[in-house]
Amino acid sequence: MSPMTANHLVYLTLSVAITVFVGRTLHRHGQPFLIDVFQRNETLADAVNHLLLVGFYLLNIGLATWGVRYGGTATTLRESVDLISTKVGWVLAILGVMHFLNAVVLCAIRRWKLAQPLEIVEFLDGPG
Repeated sequence: MSPMTANHLVYLTLSVAITVFVGRTLHRHGQPFLIDVFQRNETLADAVNHLLLVGFYLLNIGLATWGVRYGGTATTLRESVDLISTKVGWVLAILGVMHFLNAVVLCAIRRWKLAQPLEIVEFLDGPG
């Protein structure tokens, strides 16, 4: 196995592992927030949470896979560590931006929903 193949495998392994860890953490701990955003509609919150997780995985693992191609070459151990840390650093930065953007969008949805006037439902007497 060539040194660059080993670099790619280490980079992909780290990137996918970090992405899965962050995705699972956000999925688990974001659930109560989503339930609140969607006004206690747990079915909708679960569906959105799952869709966010799938989209998160697709985008971040796709970008990490695409990143294999870029970044130069390494022939020494030091160059390998530098290359892998740079690439993993980019993955971490992208994960951070994705989390921030999701949080901003969900907070905006929550604010919008809280600003909506409450619906008043009249209950009419039934027959009898």
